[in-house]
Amino acid sequence: MEAGGLEWLLVPMRQLVSWGAAGAMVFGGVVPYIPQYRDIRRTQNAEGFSTYVCLVLLVANILRILFWFGRRFESPLLWQSIIMIITMLLMLKLCTEVRVSNELNIKRRSFADFDLNYFWHWSKFTDYVQCVLTFTGVTGYITYLWLDSSLFVETLGFLAVFTEAMLGVPQLYRNYQNRSTEGMSVKMVLMWTSGDTFKTVYFILNQAPFQFSICGLLQVFVDIAILLQVYLYSYYPQKPVSHTAHPASTKAL
Repeated sequence: MEAGGLEWLLVPMRQLVSWGAAGAMVFGGVVPYIPQYRDIRRTQNAEGFSTYVCLVLLVANILRILFWFGRRFESPLLWQSIIMIITMLLMLKLCTEVRVSNELNIKRRSFADFDLNYFWHWSKFTDYVQCVLTFTGVTGYITYLWLDSSLFVETLGFLAVFTEAMLGVPQLYRNYQNRSTEGMSVKMVLMWTSGDTFKTVYFILNQAPFQFSICGLLQVFVDIAILLQVYLYSYYPQKPVSHTAHPASTKAL
């Protein structure tokens, strides 16, 4: 009787924990960008955020959605990609409006110019949308043609998660070049590390495709490497570095 009563209590608790984990997976990835979005709106200054963050995450999550058509994985991971795409488009819209309003140069650049020197530096949000739709259309058509090839599908899945896993590498390299982590938000890196660790554990426990687990571990490794740089360059400075302005990290600064 006691065991039955305990089971009656444990079942809904397990269900709540499962729902909580799924919700954290879906929305947890966008949390670091909320204060960034609010700060840009408040200051009307987008200098501290690299729109290449949006580019990388849009590519990674579009590829992940296409991978889902070839190999169905957990629904929360699919919804995570959809939410992240919406978030990155909102970030792009705000950053473009702020940048253009502060620009002294009246020369306007558009996606239709096909000028590689100004790729991802266009003057209207609609140009970014056109680029994203073009990429989605081309990759979607290629995926449709090769959907029966397991090699193509597995490669597509690897590219999707590997692209996202590489987000922290430019920050790591920049720190190495400067021999300093000055201007980098340590709190943000801690948020990356905790979020990426949770995500990787979720992948492993829910038996997500192996690409997710491998690249999740790689992402955690990069985050830890950046935190090690914070310690090393704080307590063992390599050389004096003069900073006039810090470019934004390619992940989320």
